[in-house]
Amino acid sequence: MNTKDAYKQKIEAELELVKANLEVLSAKADDTNLKYIKEIHAMQDEYVIVKSKIHELGKASESTWEDLKIDTESARNSLSSNVKSAFAKLKE
Repeated sequence: MNTKDAYKQKIEAELELVKANLEVLSAKADDTNLKYIKEIHAMQDEYVIVKSKIHELGKASESTWEDLKIDTESARNSLSSNVKSAFAKLKE
């Protein structure tokens, strides 16, 4: 397995954890927490974007995948940070 494939596998696994956390957040936020529901929907949209970036990464040539990797990591880090922040807000 080359570096690109190993990285793609790693980030896909991390994204599955984020997806599971989004599902937990959705379950915790009920209709009375409308602002949280909107945030969760925004994070679900971010999830779709990161997922598409991973797909692009898989199709990228060896010469372009490093740039896509940086972009993908940035999007994933933003999503992960938003999910952590949402958990903290729900605990308040």
